[in-house]
Amino acid sequence: MIPNIEKLKNTDSGNFFLLAGPCAIEGEKMALEIAEKIVAISERLKIPYIFKGSYRKANRSRLDSFTGIGDEKALKILQKVGEIFDIPTVTDIHTANEAEMAAKFVDVLQIPAFLCRQTDILVAAAKTGKVVNIKKGQFLSADAMQFAVTKILESGNKNVMLTERGTTFGYQDLVVDYRGIPEMQKMNVPVILDITHSLQQPNQSTGITGGKPELIETVARAGIAVGVDGIFIETHPNPGIAKSDGANMLRLDLLEGLLEKLVLIKQTINKM
Repeated sequence: MIPNIEKLKNTDSGNFFLLAGPCAIEGEKMALEIAEKIVAISERLKIPYIFKGSYRKANRSRLDSFTGIGDEKALKILQKVGEIFDIPTVTDIHTANEAEMAAKFVDVLQIPAFLCRQTDILVAAAKTGKVVNIKKGQFLSADAMQFAVTKILESGNKNVMLTERGTTFGYQDLVVDYRGIPEMQKMNVPVILDITHSLQQPNQSTGITGGKPELIETVARAGIAVGVDGIFIETHPNPGIAKSDGANMLRLDLLEGLLEKLVLIKQTINKM
């Protein structure tokens, strides 16, 4: 299932769709460079593409962690990316009153996993009329997400997606239960697999989240094989100097090779 977004291209290709970009908007030059690279790849491979970038990072372990370059400045960069490349964009919101503000600049509003049960945020996002992508809480079963979907639908918005991003496993690890993907697809919504956040190692004693980026391809290949509708990948030219989530992001120059493999898997599945 492909989301109903006006600017989404290549929707008849039979491919999965892609949400990809930096964890946080660090500046205009970086955002445009990343978008240009991914647009070229997605066009060549005929992958429907949505540019992702957070205008602010509200969920940080430490007070001195990077949170953003300024809400309006970052949102205007997201808007510019969408206009220059004629592609849809997605960003996450953290409170109900952010929904209307962010909706002026992007095409998809994303609800962070920790906030997926917050009724006021879900209702506010739904009422903007934008597509709403809800990340499944690390503490919830796939089946429990039916209630989040219902909140959006009953608020008058039929454009909702769900994203699997791993389930808490102990204090400092996450695992992906691939059974949850078909379970959430039963709710008749597009289901996305967040590859990079599923490989986070949260709650480190340093106050900086760790990760296992070497397993990105493994998780991605399994997700496509299971039949996920879309994939979510955070990527950066140099994750080692990224201001947020560098430990689990994919290096930008590795994205094309990974997507080529995933497209081949998807094409094989389509023939079965």
